[in-house]
Amino acid sequence: MTTFTDVLTRRIRDDPGSGPGRPLVTYYDLGTGERVELSVTTYANWVAKTASLMSEEHGLERGQRLRVDLPTHWLGPVFLGAAWMVGLVVTDDDEPDAVVCGPAALEHWAPYADRRPVLACSLLPLGVRFAEPLPAGVHDVGLEVWGQPDSFVAWDPPGPGDAAVDWEGRELSQTQLWGLAAAGTSHPGGGRVLSTANPASPSGLAAFTEPLGGGGSLVLVAGSGAPEDLARIAEVERVTLPGHRP
Repeated sequence: MTTFTDVLTRRIRDDPGSGPGRPLVTYYDLGTGERVELSVTTYANWVAKTASLMSEEHGLERGQRLRVDLPTHWLGPVFLGAAWMVGLVVTDDDEPDAVVCGPAALEHWAPYADRRPVLACSLLPLGVRFAEPLPAGVHDVGLEVWGQPDSFVAWDPPGPGDAAVDWEGRELSQTQLWGLAAAGTSHPGGGRVLSTANPASPSGLAAFTEPLGGGGSLVLVAGSGAPEDLARIAEVERVTLPGHRP
């Protein structure tokens, strides 16, 4: 396993019929009651559409830097995967080449939209568009992503040595990222991990990469869940490994 594309291709090959009984990412928002389930195939489709949106619509290229400023949400793993498929470096840089943000960060990033792509996610159910118009120059992911194709092949694909993340002054290549994921996987063969950590953050990255690389799945919980709430979700979702927390 050397690149994200290699990892995802293997998961699709090993689990092509992944359906309701075999999710890759299951998301709970304890504040709204929302529950979303992405199979391997559904996740791959979202990644392809998002990669195409960033590459074909907004001209982002291998080696450029993407800030993923999203809260804990199922779209976090989607944008991580799409970035790595294009060859973008996910960064905490305050001057990235492009930004993905949610409603809470929109006011901060909107002034940057005149000089770089700013892609905003409503975080509403089903990934739909914002209900209100966005600031000038800001792109609505929920409006633009649906017209993208369900498959994507980068014209200049990243290699194992290309940087995948650069957070807090630590850079990891794609091969290092998946090497660490493999080394940290304590649930080979389909373990199910519960996590409240944001996958699009240094503290929560392994919560997503380890299950994806190890043949497992992630139950991602947002909101300030009481221990009894997390215990209930763990039982319902048949969690085999209590996972990562911020």
